[in-house]
Amino acid sequence: MKVSDIFSYALSAIKLRKLRAGLTTLGVVIGIAAIVALLSITQGLQATISEQLQTGFATNTLIVSTGGGFGMGPTGMTTARSDFDLLVNYTQIIDEIENVHISAAVIQKSCYINSSEKEFMLTVVGVNFSKYANIYSGTFVAESGELPLNPKNEEVVVGKRVSDPWRNETLFCDVGDTVEITWTNASTLPARNETYFGQVTGVLKEIGGLGIGPSDSRVYIPISQAQNFFGTDECNSIIVQLENDDETTIESVSEAIEEAFSGQVSVTSSTAVLDTVSSIFSTVELFLAGIAAISLLVAGIGIMNIMIVSLMERTREIGILKALGMRSQTVLSIFLSEAVIVGLIGAVLGTISGWVLANVVARIFSGGGFVRAGNQAAATGGMTITPVLTPTLFLGALAFGLVVSVIFALYPAWRASKLKPVEALRYE
Repeated sequence: MKVSDIFSYALSAIKLRKLRAGLTTLGVVIGIAAIVALLSITQGLQATISEQLQTGFATNTLIVSTGGGFGMGPTGMTTARSDFDLLVNYTQIIDEIENVHISAAVIQKSCYINSSEKEFMLTVVGVNFSKYANIYSGTFVAESGELPLNPKNEEVVVGKRVSDPWRNETLFCDVGDTVEITWTNASTLPARNETYFGQVTGVLKEIGGLGIGPSDSRVYIPISQAQNFFGTDECNSIIVQLENDDETTIESVSEAIEEAFSGQVSVTSSTAVLDTVSSIFSTVELFLAGIAAISLLVAGIGIMNIMIVSLMERTREIGILKALGMRSQTVLSIFLSEAVIVGLIGAVLGTISGWVLANVVARIFSGGGFVRAGNQAAATGGMTITPVLTPTLFLGALAFGLVVSVIFALYPAWRASKLKPVEALRYE
């Protein structure tokens, strides 16, 4: 028989058993949909996070923190505690190292900020405005007002999401407004609240980043005010801007900084953060693909079961075909063709279903803003996840659906091809 005739016969057999074929196809659809949905959301999340990390990303910067290193916390970049104190004036040591252009100390603490009888819990960051604007020239930029390069102690700069947290132009604070910043000083007994009033002189343009560098959901105060207000000269990290972003320069400066502080500090390049994120997501993708593949393997077992039942029902039919001269290879091809058709239809429908499901889930879980807790709130950066269906994922899903269907159909097809005409015709 011609290939076209084999597929035509296989398709006719499927049409005669619509319900059974539909349920078999549904198993493939569910498996492929799970794979496509999970992987497209994961790839979309990875693309979103990478994009936000690279927003205003300075590839020629290093992050110096205490020996415990740093990580991503709910309010952005955080540093682990260690016995070594990183002080603000250590920038003078770092500035003397070759290929270092400029360095800026960063002090940050969680504080309550009040304006117009509203109270939110935000991260307040103390920086040298002039140095910080030099390092992050693309993101630490005022949309309204101005950045005070020689600020007075009462001047503050706020991120876009602090000024307009609800994104509906109902402003929490604006240029010229006075905000009250309060933090709890637990270093004394009894603990007491420290408060000062700052005047907003600038609102940053929207950044959309995740916490490396300037952020939409932070309040910035002069580094000198942070030292006085928080009662410490200890900083959370020091941002170092290099003369260039060559790998040799990054490595040499990193080694020089660690040597200058006798190995008591951790130096991380900005590009290393992206590499780490990419590595983590690659592992997550592999893990999720394995979980989703289990459901597809279950569907494959269903295909085998259904085809064995179909073989038993069509035993006499196969005997008649063989008695009329049909070769065993043709019978094998017919059964495999049925599996190919079921697998292809299931893979296509599963891919479409998975893509739709991924977009629905992404729409539900995307967003951000102020996360409320009673009458207080904490600002989060928020992000919009856009699922990514790459050609590799699309073709891989189709191929996986076909391969699983064919593999689990091999045994029933082989049994059908080996039936002897006389025994098949006697089958009741």
